[in-house]
Amino acid sequence: MTINISDSKISEALNQLGVKTENLGSSTGSNWFASGEELISKSPVDGVIIGKVNQTTAEDYEKVLQTAEGAFKEWRKVTAPQRGEIVRQFGDELRKHKASLGKLVSYEMGKSYQEGLGEVQEMIDICDFAVGLSRQLHGLTMHSERPGHRMYEQYHPLGIVGIISAFNFPVAVWAWNTALAWVCGDVCVWKPSEKTPLTAVACQKLIGNVIEANNLPEGISCLIIGDYKVGELLTNDKRVPLVSATGSIRMGKIVAQAVAARLGKSLLELGGNNAIIVTPDADIKMTVIGAVFGAVGTCGQRCTSTRRLIVHETMYDQVKNALVEAYKQLRIGDPLDENNHVGPLIDKDAVANYLNALAEVKKEGGTVLVEGGVLEGKGYESGCYVKPAIAEAENHFEIVQHETFAPILYLMKYKGGVENALELQNGVVQGLSSAIMTNNLREAEHFLSHQGSDCGIANVNIGTSGAEIGGAFGGEKETGGGRESGSDAWKVYMRRQTNTINYTTELPLAQGIKFDL
Repeated sequence: MTINISDSKISEALNQLGVKTENLGSSTGSNWFASGEELISKSPVDGVIIGKVNQTTAEDYEKVLQTAEGAFKEWRKVTAPQRGEIVRQFGDELRKHKASLGKLVSYEMGKSYQEGLGEVQEMIDICDFAVGLSRQLHGLTMHSERPGHRMYEQYHPLGIVGIISAFNFPVAVWAWNTALAWVCGDVCVWKPSEKTPLTAVACQKLIGNVIEANNLPEGISCLIIGDYKVGELLTNDKRVPLVSATGSIRMGKIVAQAVAARLGKSLLELGGNNAIIVTPDADIKMTVIGAVFGAVGTCGQRCTSTRRLIVHETMYDQVKNALVEAYKQLRIGDPLDENNHVGPLIDKDAVANYLNALAEVKKEGGTVLVEGGVLEGKGYESGCYVKPAIAEAENHFEIVQHETFAPILYLMKYKGGVENALELQNGVVQGLSSAIMTNNLREAEHFLSHQGSDCGIANVNIGTSGAEIGGAFGGEKETGGGRESGSDAWKVYMRRQTNTINYTTELPLAQGIKFDL
């Protein structure tokens, strides 16, 4: 691996995280074998090559899996509270290095520094959640129909959990999975996005320090790096009972079919096409704040980003004018400069998709209210900075039906009651996040009822973007149906077992069956 940093602040951040050229060999201390071709990490902030990382070959992958298998045999013997203690120590490492890791996330991915810090804070929060969970991995007891019998259910570790993460949240989603999987007794093999490999290396260095300090098997946390071919090794491997994959719907369908073909389990967090409904009883100021951040935060590259704003006809012009004025105030530039609101898209391919979407909405009859375009000149040399755009559109437009990972907000109106707005909101194949802006209790409750939003996340008077650790995160329909983070999401990382104990000297059979010998 080679590091090539022109920015001394980023170089310092990498050093503080333990990511140094001279101390990265075949293993990071948390098991990473890599001897394949180099993978280049280029920052969308300034176009500079940050580093080059060797990819995982098929031979390397086999070494990783064997190491993970060996580690699982030892890790599952450690009690859950003791496993929680390891996660607690990892959380402390994240606290210690929050600024450095947040800066690296911002520089390698392109989100604002504040968002980078927020992502690391999510990692810390899920560690805290998992520590408490480590003392609450519970089953149920049931009454048996047979006298002198006791029934109960318990949960056991699955084994190796494969994690495929996306570039937009290069570290938090991994932590959502690993923190829970670790306290459940699983070991993890992580394939990060090939667009953000250095943040993954940094995380592995931090957990590697904790694992080494506690004399535990390094295979508890493993890293494989590369493109979709490396991901295929994971999804097709029968030794990996669960694959958690975050990404596009197209990718998720491929993963789901591969894992299902071997009767494995998959946890899918896929695309979103999220809408905010704005009713006549909405607070305009709250609506504008929620809609603007939801649409332009992370440059529109969140799975929970606001894509559609469905506004009642009586409020439409007022909301439209307020949004146009708000967009004039957006500052676009270097995400490490905290004065800027919007950073770059991840790469030139994302820019091409953004431009194509704007062309398509015009072709289908939409009207662009806030013009987009690629920014040029000083500070925009990477070619990845674009203007957040707003377009008036119809929900049935083909381009509106698809998720474009870019800061484009589609504005549309509805007539009549909130049920008409819900028909539009639910009229897409994705079902991740949704929101309604209203001070009308009846509208809010209808939105949250079984007749309301069909999404996995439904919010009232906050936007679609973001999530809180305590609640299960995920969506329905082609978003995949998976759940990560809080609530009882831990159960997917374990196998359920029903137990019956007979403490009599008789052997009665269920349902009163007689079988005398």
